[in-house]
Amino acid sequence: MAFYQGIVDHRGRPIEKRSLTEHMTGPTLSGVRSPLSGYPSQGLTPPILDAILREADQGQPLRFYELAEQIEEKDHHYAGVLSTRKRSVSQLEITVDAASEDPQHQAHAQMIRDWLMRDELQGELFDMLDAIGKGESFTYIAWDTSSGDWMPARLDRWDQRWFRPRREDLTTPMLISEGGDAELPPGAFIHLVARGKSGIPARSGIARLAAWFWLFKGMTSRDWAIYTATYGQPLRVGKYGPNASDAEKDTLFQAVANIAGDCAAIIPASMSIEFVKTDASTGTTLYKDRADWLDQQMSKAVLGQTTTTDAISGGHAVSQEHRQVQEDIERADARVLAAALNRDLVQTWVQLQFGPQDVYPRLRIGRPEQTDIKQTLDVVTNLGLPMKKAEAYALAGISIPEAGDDLREREVHRAQAEDRERAGREGERRVGRHRE
Repeated sequence: MAFYQGIVDHRGRPIEKRSLTEHMTGPTLSGVRSPLSGYPSQGLTPPILDAILREADQGQPLRFYELAEQIEEKDHHYAGVLSTRKRSVSQLEITVDAASEDPQHQAHAQMIRDWLMRDELQGELFDMLDAIGKGESFTYIAWDTSSGDWMPARLDRWDQRWFRPRREDLTTPMLISEGGDAELPPGAFIHLVARGKSGIPARSGIARLAAWFWLFKGMTSRDWAIYTATYGQPLRVGKYGPNASDAEKDTLFQAVANIAGDCAAIIPASMSIEFVKTDASTGTTLYKDRADWLDQQMSKAVLGQTTTTDAISGGHAVSQEHRQVQEDIERADARVLAAALNRDLVQTWVQLQFGPQDVYPRLRIGRPEQTDIKQTLDVVTNLGLPMKKAEAYALAGISIPEAGDDLREREVHRAQAEDRERAGREGERRVGRHRE
């Protein structure tokens, strides 16, 4: 197949086909793009966290990306709600609209549809949605031309740590390379930006909020553990007589100190140990309430509501409203993801395979629109509106019969008539018995 020249990306930069067929170097232990990560979460304090966020704001987001990764690994609640948000979008139905009814445009769309049948796609989309937490994600397109046609063989996740923004605008992504930072090669990456708020990508991810919640909850959990260790067990008091020697006192102290961990000790018969019980329930409730409250704020930040995650509900109406909020966020994420795929993958692929086009197929991600059948029929009946037979079939989710189809209409009508006839005979028998 002959390829056209002059193909460009969405920013008007020329796409070099030869460079796309040469696989780029990914992670290397000795290079600047290392798979090994630091652990800024260790010993994290409010001043350290503030410094990490300031670094990201000034164009050095390395430690922020590392911290965001570790929070997702260490905080079960954050991992759960963030995974829920990503999986809900990565499993949505994907449809492709052709640019027009023209056979060539239909072929463009069918090429995309066939590729979407890949089993690996859901996992690739899940990785792309890592941008929800970190603000942006980078996906390398591994192009394959072995069959003579252009085909995205796979979509590889590239770690955000291998990129940083251009210092002049803090928005344009730059790839960290051996010879210095370089712009992303045209046609090689899908760059997804998921904005939790307006601003530069480094300040737009949910992980920026989650970092503070995680830090405060970690402090609460630590204090809770200390409180439980101190007051959750009986206070041990050892008693010794007035004539006890220093050696006997040491023996008693060792017994009292070890009895909590060892649950057994021996002491001379002249000594005694008492266990003084304390009520730790009040303090435990305080720490638990604070940890639960922080989790609720995390749910609001990620999912926009708490009903579906924290078992907090104000009735059916409130639950429905919270579910609608979650669906609104889901639609927004799906549209952002579809826009990135259309811009960086679909248009590039169609150009590589068929040459530059005036219009391109459009990929859509989302749930099918739900129609209230009863409400629609009530409106049609009450207002006396005419209704097309095709619309009625579509509303009921039934295909329009065609010539030669095996129809069950007569059998259904016959069964209904027999039911009515049996009901009539039964009614006549009841009337007769009543007269007798």
